[in-house]
Amino acid sequence: MEAEAEAEAEGASAPPGATAVAFLPDGSGVPLALGPPPGPTAGELLLRLQGALRLPPIATEALALWLGSPLLEVQLKPRHRPLPLVRRWPELLLRLSLGSPADIARDEPCLQLRRNVFFPKSKELEVEEEELLRLLYEEARGNVLGGRYPTAPPEAEELGGLSCRLRLGPFEPGRHTPHGLRPLLGELLPPRRARGGLWGALRRGPRAPPPEEGLLRAFARAPGPRAPPAALYRAFLRRCHRLPAYGCAFFPGAIDRPPGGLLGRGGLRPVSVAVGLEGFTIIDPREKHVLLTLTFPELCWELVGAVGQEGAAVGQDGGDAVGQDGGDAVGPPQLWLEFDGDHEGAPVNRLLRVFSPQGRSCGG
Repeated sequence: MEAEAEAEAEGASAPPGATAVAFLPDGSGVPLALGPPPGPTAGELLLRLQGALRLPPIATEALALWLGSPLLEVQLKPRHRPLPLVRRWPELLLRLSLGSPADIARDEPCLQLRRNVFFPKSKELEVEEEELLRLLYEEARGNVLGGRYPTAPPEAEELGGLSCRLRLGPFEPGRHTPHGLRPLLGELLPPRRARGGLWGALRRGPRAPPPEEGLLRAFARAPGPRAPPAALYRAFLRRCHRLPAYGCAFFPGAIDRPPGGLLGRGGLRPVSVAVGLEGFTIIDPREKHVLLTLTFPELCWELVGAVGQEGAAVGQDGGDAVGQDGGDAVGPPQLWLEFDGDHEGAPVNRLLRVFSPQGRSCGG
């Protein structure tokens, strides 16, 4: 999410002629000269990357610069300057991350070129330039493999089949076999996970077929030799558009775990919160599956414990979640999601509380 602190800090310590590396979704890097403090803005650096990578003008809408680390991910606004923001990184971690003091002391962000959260999916499908589509594809593929975009096995196989087609060329019966795909499974399919906890471990049933068999069938259904790479990238992205977390920003949080059941465990359950143009998705980061997805028309939301400029709690009509005077939140921020549900066939109103220091960033 975008940081709610202003990135225009003065006096950032960086030597004249400093250089940073902007990492691309495929893992490669592009060096960028930053010059003396306060350095260029994110918008200026994005224009440089557009030129260096020979991307079309729409790339400055489709992509954005991010500062990311294991503890925090920040999409930079065009006016933000990375150098001052890096200098303030420990301060941002103390306010917005769940890291321990030791983790914060070791944490260091890197500059990343990633998809812009505010770029509509409909406009993405209008992109025709192959290199820009490739960058969007590489980021989406990494999020599928890493479990950020939870997928059911059939959907994962279809996406893996398109990746096979891009990597291995057109499908050829006899040449492409399950045995030949087996070493590539980690690069083509997300890992299979046991589902159902204790009961899932105890329940017996028919063994699922090897994943390489389903992957081979999906590979055989992929477009043939006449399909150019751009069409394959677009087909992959179009399938990803069906996934509720596609194109979202992510932050960690926790929700109430209802007491009761066989083990009677209550307390907080760790979750990953995905926020995008269409709504919220709550994901189990361990099991890699969607717990809840809600579009904005389906819900009302409010921030509790985040203080605005006048000291009032920030809701969906509020401004910045942290005032420009730097005031801290009163109590741990909570993102309240209110929506309609049902209980035993009867309509009910439900309220979900998401506890997270980064919940305040939803107010900006």
